[in-house]
Amino acid sequence: MKLADFKQAPWKSSHSAYKESAFAISPAPEYASSEVLVSALYRTIGIQDASEGSVPQAGRDISKRLQRFRDRQQKPPGATVDANVWHAVLHGIMESPKLPNQSTKRFLQVSPLLPGAARFSGSARLSNNSWPAGSLIRRMTWLGSDAGDSASALWRELFDALDVNGKDDIFARWLREEIAAWSGDPISWQLQLPSPAEVATLAPRDLQHVHFPARQFTKDLRAIIQVKDCMTRRQWTSLLEAILRLAAVSHVTWLCEVHDRIWKCVSAALEGNGPLEENEARLAMFPARLQYMSYGDKALPGIKDRASGYLIARLGINTVLWSLEEAGVGYQGSLSSSSDIAMLCRHVRENVVALALANTKEVVTEVIEREARALLCKKGIGSNLMEFARHALGQRQTASTILRGYDQGYVLKKRGTSSSSPWIVSLGPVSVLAFVHCALAGMGGPRSIHQLSQHLSVYGIVLDRHDIARNDLGNQLRMLGLVLDSPDAESGMLLLPPFTPSFMPARDNSK
Repeated sequence: MKLADFKQAPWKSSHSAYKESAFAISPAPEYASSEVLVSALYRTIGIQDASEGSVPQAGRDISKRLQRFRDRQQKPPGATVDANVWHAVLHGIMESPKLPNQSTKRFLQVSPLLPGAARFSGSARLSNNSWPAGSLIRRMTWLGSDAGDSASALWRELFDALDVNGKDDIFARWLREEIAAWSGDPISWQLQLPSPAEVATLAPRDLQHVHFPARQFTKDLRAIIQVKDCMTRRQWTSLLEAILRLAAVSHVTWLCEVHDRIWKCVSAALEGNGPLEENEARLAMFPARLQYMSYGDKALPGIKDRASGYLIARLGINTVLWSLEEAGVGYQGSLSSSSDIAMLCRHVRENVVALALANTKEVVTEVIEREARALLCKKGIGSNLMEFARHALGQRQTASTILRGYDQGYVLKKRGTSSSSPWIVSLGPVSVLAFVHCALAGMGGPRSIHQLSQHLSVYGIVLDRHDIARNDLGNQLRMLGLVLDSPDAESGMLLLPPFTPSFMPARDNSK
């Protein structure tokens, strides 16, 4: 591929150095609800005989199989209930509500309570080309871990927690056996570890100095795994969903911001400037504070700004890389650390004359102007990113008004009842429980309300602790019994741990 080919189709093919970067947004996010994230995670981590594309057809197959048993008034070997009762379970007890635009569509959609359900439900699309949302969670796990061994250990812990075993409640164990009987065969549940090419990590030196959502996600994931035995399977799955949905969107938004900052470094190098060494590049690349959403305010405009910055950066970085190739001085390094970015900027400065002869600046401007609609997130990758953020974070809008309270783990909710009402940052009850628990995990007792605001800030949510006592988050905390009002406490409120299992290790505050 040459520069001319890239100019004609800038979104289809990226330079190999860019595609293999730890900062590349891969897989490219599209629509995904919190339940799609959990279902895709089941398939990625342990279901050998299911792919994203096979899920819709598997759902149609199990529906036809069930209907045949209903017509004959029979049940398969191993089933404990008749066909009508199992139909009521799938389309009542386990049913996950459809979106308003899906009200006339017929497909099987159930809550992802256990791995068996993910084989026939929970794909992003009702076709065979769904994006692998579980791979995004896997990539976050490796990126946020200190080393490959640590990531593999956490991945194994998550696999064991997602499995249904003797410690799960009786309903979950019954569902496991019943789904196997009605689907015709048990799932092949076995830990799937990724190849090095499927995951990418930051350099150890960067990990020591940078705070980012994926790193906090790995800590929160361990905290959620530790409390599984304190509750029912449905309750624990809801907590897991709450963590996944905010962490995934925050991670993608952080990558967008890093892209934008990398492009500013490279763009400065085209002018003969840019970072000269690793530490300077690190300070320029990684944001010291994440400010993507402000609690109680509109959320999507801030995410849209980062997405637009990412798209511009993607075009600019690839244009420079292909221009270097065209000039015969291609960049041979990688783009996965601050040291790599400093090296790229040095290479650009050393070949600034060749890039000028290739009219690199003019090509960048031309491509950006031609792709203006895509850069406004009106179509293509930008539109997909916004759809991902909206559906992953937002409270589920249901076709049935009776089920409008189904989703309680949301991060965004509608300000009003109109379809045009804006989405504002407001944690649902399950999200409040999940993040209070994660903020206090290992501390062994009450802490200041400031602990929660600091925890959410790592995910890019700006929350003034002085506002908590007066906003809807304060009301949620009081109703859930998660705060102790005390005039001696900072801001007058102390957070209380929602779960206190005896096996959770105490945090060492001496470090």
